[in-house]
Amino acid sequence: MRDPNAFPIDGGALGAAIREHDWAATPLGPIEDWPATLRTGVSIVLGSAFPSFLVWGAEQTLLYNDSYAEILCEKHPRALGGSFQAAWPEIWDVLAPLVERTLVGGESYKMHDLPLVMQRKGYAEHTWFTFSYGPVRGDDGEILGLLCTCIDTTDTILARRRQVADEAVLREHESNSRIDAERVQLALAAGAIIGTWFWDLPTDRFTVDEAFARAFGLDPALGRVGLSLAQVVATVHPDDQAGLAQAINTVIARGGHYAHQYRVKRTDGRYYWIEANGRVDLAPDGTGLSFPGVLIDVEGRRAVEAERDQAILKLRALNEQLEQKVIAQALARGRTWQVSPDILGVLNADGFVETSNPAWEASLGWTEEEIARTHFMEFIHPDDHALTRAVWRDALERNIPALRFENRHRHKAGGWRWLSWVAVPDDGKVYCSARDVTLEKEAQTERDRMWDTSPDLLLTIDANGVFRRVNPAWTHLLGYTPEELVGHHTNEFVVAEDHASTMNAYGAAAEGEQPHLVNSYRHKDGSIRWISWAAAPAGSVTYATGRDITVERERQAELERAQEQLRHSQKMEAVGQLTGGLAHDFNNLLAGIAGSLDLVKIRIAQDRVGDVDRYIGVAQGATRRAAALTHRLLAFSRRQTLAPTAICVNAMIDGMLDMIRRTVGPGVQVEPRGERALWAALVDQSQLENALLNLCINARDAMPAGGSITIETANRQIDSVAARSLELPPGDYLTLSVSDAGTGMAPDVVAKAFDPFFTTKPIGQGTGLGLSMIYGFAKQSDGQVHIDSAVGRGTTVSIYLPRHRGQAEGVDAAPPVALASPDGRGETILVVDDEPSVRMLVVDLLEDLGYHVLNAEDGASGLALLQSGARIDLLITDVGLPGMMNGRQMADAARVARPELKVLFITGYAETALLDNGQLGPDMAILTKPFSIDTMAQRVRDMVARHG
Repeated sequence: MRDPNAFPIDGGALGAAIREHDWAATPLGPIEDWPATLRTGVSIVLGSAFPSFLVWGAEQTLLYNDSYAEILCEKHPRALGGSFQAAWPEIWDVLAPLVERTLVGGESYKMHDLPLVMQRKGYAEHTWFTFSYGPVRGDDGEILGLLCTCIDTTDTILARRRQVADEAVLREHESNSRIDAERVQLALAAGAIIGTWFWDLPTDRFTVDEAFARAFGLDPALGRVGLSLAQVVATVHPDDQAGLAQAINTVIARGGHYAHQYRVKRTDGRYYWIEANGRVDLAPDGTGLSFPGVLIDVEGRRAVEAERDQAILKLRALNEQLEQKVIAQALARGRTWQVSPDILGVLNADGFVETSNPAWEASLGWTEEEIARTHFMEFIHPDDHALTRAVWRDALERNIPALRFENRHRHKAGGWRWLSWVAVPDDGKVYCSARDVTLEKEAQTERDRMWDTSPDLLLTIDANGVFRRVNPAWTHLLGYTPEELVGHHTNEFVVAEDHASTMNAYGAAAEGEQPHLVNSYRHKDGSIRWISWAAAPAGSVTYATGRDITVERERQAELERAQEQLRHSQKMEAVGQLTGGLAHDFNNLLAGIAGSLDLVKIRIAQDRVGDVDRYIGVAQGATRRAAALTHRLLAFSRRQTLAPTAICVNAMIDGMLDMIRRTVGPGVQVEPRGERALWAALVDQSQLENALLNLCINARDAMPAGGSITIETANRQIDSVAARSLELPPGDYLTLSVSDAGTGMAPDVVAKAFDPFFTTKPIGQGTGLGLSMIYGFAKQSDGQVHIDSAVGRGTTVSIYLPRHRGQAEGVDAAPPVALASPDGRGETILVVDDEPSVRMLVVDLLEDLGYHVLNAEDGASGLALLQSGARIDLLITDVGLPGMMNGRQMADAARVARPELKVLFITGYAETALLDNGQLGPDMAILTKPFSIDTMAQRVRDMVARHG
């Protein structure tokens, strides 16, 4: 029983079709949300006994009644809910301005017998319609749609033309004026007639009617009296005159029908295409007697073969005085019937095909005779008998047309063909047309099979992200049935982290893009599945396919874990190499120090002090080597404490040349090439000197037979392209390069040259930390190191350092080595260090130098002394102190009350971050452990004397 609240309440077959249609997928939206104005318009259309339709909204959505469905023929039911233009594309050039007059201009109007060439039955068909258009307005007066009532007047027009033709035949027999009769015949046989002419060939008298004369600016009186051919063709386009003359001469010579198209100038001064149709009658001796004809306006429609054929057919019918029955039979057996690829036929009430076209044999193999003597149900597949009989009964007994139904028809060669039928009853017979849709059905079957069997997720989704259709793979992969998915939003199943990216992808598809997306869905059992999607838009929906990549993602994660474990293993192996090497080197150094101290103790006990200096020198040498080793390690880790100053690199190189030449030996020539106006660099000079010396030693080792080393400096402006290659910000840099003519390095060796512990030297001759130290120092100085090398052509290593805009300071001279002597004048120095031995040595040294010394073991106790009233001229503190306060924090806290406090930081590690990224405040300095007594004494003297 029908829901009494359903809309529309009635309306016949189209009312039911509207109730069952998926309007949510159309611009109109769900039917329950339709406004009252739309519902009223639909009710008016469905209640009309005349063919009526409603065009609604900006998208011009089409709704119609049962009578209009008959006019649509094969276009129904596809046209329901679609756009008005999509329903009638073949006549839209005619309808579009009429629709605009109503929907935009708000005009109501009526058209009588409008000729239209429609494609509603699978072929071009000439029709005539009388209709009225009126706007549908909302409560505020806004135009919301268009309401149309129309009547197919094709039969009336054709009947009227047949009547006119019959009357013309009678007039031809009754008229004594051959000229007028022939002119009437031609005028009646053609459409869009401009005028008629009669040319009496023996007298060369050319007469035209008034319409002809006025169209071409001629005097109608002259047209009746007679014109020359030259006067008539004077308005012909110059490019067409030669062709026209040839066509006229040809038809006069042979006689018979004449048709020719050419351009003529009308009274508005423009050229228009016309077609001249006529006939030349010849005397028995072959000379021309008469040449009557008509002019037809073919401007804008030069493809007028159908109209011309009809005019010719009627002209011949009139000339040969054929019976009306012959004309009707010719029309019934016309060209369309013969050449149509669709099956056409007329069935009588007994179920036999009275008339069939050649498409039956072409599509199904049955001849016209075989079809005529066989009941049509014998051709139908047994499974389709019930449906076909029901349609047949509705057509004959209830006069209901079957606008589209499908069944299977037996082919003469065997097998079955799917046909899509339109059947219209009329006067006890059924007029049918059918289209072979076998390939479409097979393709649909293949699509359905792929949809049902695909292991990938397939779906149809709207622009709001709501599922419209899903395939069975969803149940297999994610556990959800189609009923649990369709009508639900996709984010109900997507994990929250992927909601935004999912909706962005479907929004992009709605705008015509073809996005690719990877997101994660929750399985019905609560687990997570990763899905890779590809989507393609189609109108208001998007089609998407998703592949389960969960296994691939898990494998990738496992691979990354394995790679991380490998990197950790390699790191631990490197740490093992480092600690083993350090243990070996430090054991050697400690053996020298401990042994020397033991011998010093023994010699003092033996009162043999003469050897003490030698043992002390050995211990000090071992200590210096240990300090150098720790500095290299800190540089390698990029955590050494740098003391950058503005220097001139050229001056530094000049000061080092003698040492470099002595180091590399006499077999290697050292050649400096310095940029004259070299920019200054803000860099730790001692570290840069170590780096340069290391590079020169590497260059020497690459040339065992001797050679030359070039030390070169240059100013470089690095653009964005070069900066990306060098992994540097664009800007100004100076380069310090060391080049050799040695063995060179292969690309794989260059790639690993900066790796810690990597060396190409024999065991015992290299630690593999040299280039790593240089690389760490350069990066810590905001620069870079680059290697250019090839096997057999040498190597160039370049250090890039940022340009310093200030002036370079003088190159530091090596301080003289002298014993510490008392210099203090009673100044008070506070020493804070958590290492008792270091604190003791510093306190003893400072007291020997004549200073008053306070000491503390941590930041808290040191700050307590600094916040007391005691005089303190210099604070010497370790950076890394135990407790909650490091040395820098203690100094900063003390400077709140003592802003002029001088601070000397001593550190054995790289607390650069504790020193504001290596930037010190005023009256602050750094001294790196281990340090010599003389260095310590000199630094304290300088700090105490500063601003003194």
